Amino acid sequence: MELHKKRILIVGGYGLVGTNIARLIRKDYKSTELILAGRNPQHGEVLARELTHAETAYLNLEEGFELGLYGAVDLIIIALEDHKNVLREAAISNGIACITITELAEEISPTVFLSLHQTLSAPVVLAAHWQAGIITLVTKQLAARFSQITSVETAGLYDDQDPVGPLVASQVDSFVGRALLRQNGNWQFADAKEEARTIRLHDNTSITGYPMSTLDVPSIAAFTGAPNIRFDFITGKSLGSKNGLAASHDLYIDIEGVLLSGETTKLRTLISDPKGVSHLTAVGVFLIVEGIFGFGDQSAPQQGGLYLPETIVSTDHIISRLEEFGINITEENS
Repeated sequence: MELHKKRILIVGGYGLVGTNIARLIRKDYKSTELILAGRNPQHGEVLARELTHAETAYLNLEEGFELGLYGAVDLIIIALEDHKNVLREAAISNGIACITITELAEEISPTVFLSLHQTLSAPVVLAAHWQAGIITLVTKQLAARFSQITSVETAGLYDDQDPVGPLVASQVDSFVGRALLRQNGNWQFADAKEEARTIRLHDNTSITGYPMSTLDVPSIAAFTGAPNIRFDFITGKSLGSKNGLAASHDLYIDIEGVLLSGETTKLRTLISDPKGVSHLTAVGVFLIVEGIFGFGDQSAPQQGGLYLPETIVSTDHIISRLEEFGINITEENS
C-alpha cells in the first residue's frame, strides 16, 4: 500500500512499543520515512536497517529539543514520558501533528489549556488511554447497539511474563494510586485501594482490580452518557499463559444497558492480543496514524485541534479491523 511519503519522528522509537509502531507503519506504508530517536541511537541501528527508509537520531529531553535537527517532520509520536511537555509544545508551535500516550487524566490539562490559547494547525491526539485507545474504540462500536447504557466497567490484565519496556516497567508500581471514576453520575477522584472490585475472568476465576485514571473513563462517558464508568488494572495469568503459550494482554469490557431491541442485557467483550501489551499499544497508535493522514479507509481531519482516539479513528468496523492484526475478540451476553 503506497501513499504520499510522510516523515515521522518516533521518540522512543527503538523501545518495545516504538519498535512495534515502526514495524506496523513499515508493513503497510513502504515509503514513509521513519526517524527512531532516543538517548542511545546505536541501539536502534539494526532496526533502522531492517525497516529501510529509516534512520536513528540522538534525542535527550533533559538537554532540550531542537526540531530543526530532524529535518521536515509531519508527525511526532511520543513513546516515552515527557513530563515537561517539550515535544507536544514544539509540535503545537510548529504546526506538526502529534500523538501522546503516557499521561493520566489529571495530567492533560497543560496541553488542553495551551490548545485554547493557540490555534492548532495540525491534529494533536491525546491517546493516553489504555493501549492508546483500544478499549474505548471497541466500546464505541459496541455502544451503537444500545439505546441506553447504565454502566461500563473495563479492565486491563497485565501478565508479568509479558515483556515490557522501561517505560511501562517504571509505571506499573504507580498505576494503583488516585483514580478518576464516574459513580452514579458523579465524577470523583478516589483512593484506588479503597475502590477495588472483584473481576470475573474468562475462565470464571476472579481477581481483584484497582481503578486507574486512564482517559478511557472520560472518553467513554462523553459518547455513552453512562452514569457508572471505570477502568481497572489487574495483574495475573493471561489467556495466553493459561493455555501454555506466550503471555497475552487481555482487556475486558462489561456494558450494562438496554439494547435497541428493548432488551436489558450485560454484554461482556474480551480482547486478547497474543503478541502482548507492547504490540497492542502499537496497534492503537498505528490506527491513529492512519486517522491523522487519512490512510487506509480513514478520512483525514479537515483541521487541526485536539483529538482523541475515538474522534480521529473510525469505529464503525473497529472490531473486524483489530482482528486483522491477530487480536482475538469474543463476546458473551448475560
